[in-house]
Amino acid sequence: MDEDAAAMIGRLLDATLPAIETLDAMARHVAPDTLETLAGRVDTAPLAAALAAAGAFAWPDRLAPLRDCLTDAATEAQVALSGFMRAPDDANPMLAAGRALRHRARAEAALYPLAAFLPPVGRHFLEPAARGDAALLARLAAVPPGRDGTGVMHLGGPPGTRGGCALYVPETYDPARPPPLVVALHGGSGNGADFLWTWLRVARSRGLLLVAPTSPGRTWTLDDPGADGEVIERILADVEARWPVDPGRRLLTGMSDGGTFSYGLGLQDGQRFTHLAPVAAAFHPVLMMLAHPARLRGLPIHILHGARDWMFPATMAREAARVLAGTGALVTHEEIADLAHAWPSERTAALAAWFLA
Repeated sequence: MDEDAAAMIGRLLDATLPAIETLDAMARHVAPDTLETLAGRVDTAPLAAALAAAGAFAWPDRLAPLRDCLTDAATEAQVALSGFMRAPDDANPMLAAGRALRHRARAEAALYPLAAFLPPVGRHFLEPAARGDAALLARLAAVPPGRDGTGVMHLGGPPGTRGGCALYVPETYDPARPPPLVVALHGGSGNGADFLWTWLRVARSRGLLLVAPTSPGRTWTLDDPGADGEVIERILADVEARWPVDPGRRLLTGMSDGGTFSYGLGLQDGQRFTHLAPVAAAFHPVLMMLAHPARLRGLPIHILHGARDWMFPATMAREAARVLAGTGALVTHEEIADLAHAWPSERTAALAAWFLA
């Protein structure tokens, strides 16, 4: 690669990777009383300048696929930042902010195919503590890029198809050593293709097989968990027929409505999930009507919630921890002081460590 092309690649990455981290921080803190302040801090100039330079650059034909991935990722990040910046002026500011932040996941999806080819991108898709792990980096480097049957893929239709799923199979997948399974459920009006990225870095760092289903409707069947539970079970049957997983380590987690659904489904008798981790979830005692006493005893449940959650108050998580602990479940309750109604990305690795312990 000539120096000019390498410099242009570096410029795009130097603008895009920090923008993704900025979007993470915004998602973590955004609430009705913080949106305007956060939006006022948005700076789209570095991305705009990098995209303009990339558009004017004479890319060698052989680098066209790489160029497309980089510019698509930068464009999605710019759309996210610009939409977030305008959100306070929208008729429904929080809804507009949420729509804008979805483009952050799409920036990740555009960037991910370069993880095997560009070391900064490969490290980006690892949890921070693993980015200097020489043994892990060597294992990943030893895998032929594009190894069949591994990486990110989508089942049941294009990304985000209702009733389908997004799937990550570790590049180092070995059927002789079936990996732990994480099933991650999106919130209301979301989809698995976007939600997959909340867990991707940790799954790639720790060799977890990750399934992110998309609800058949706009959200999960909270009043009848068994309905969408059957959809999830069919997805898992299809996945496990090709990629066996460790039957003793199966985590069901979710955010917001996905977290609430993980209570409703995961507490039912006959479920094969060994651990539950609802995040920013609503909890009502009526959920206990769906639970089976024998299922609850000794069941590890990790409850994560933000003290600044503006949609589902933290008191819901406290009540869930109290009630579930009283049934004999092994409850870990973590309340994060500065977290709003969001997935706490900085805690995903700790959640995985709890699951794998």
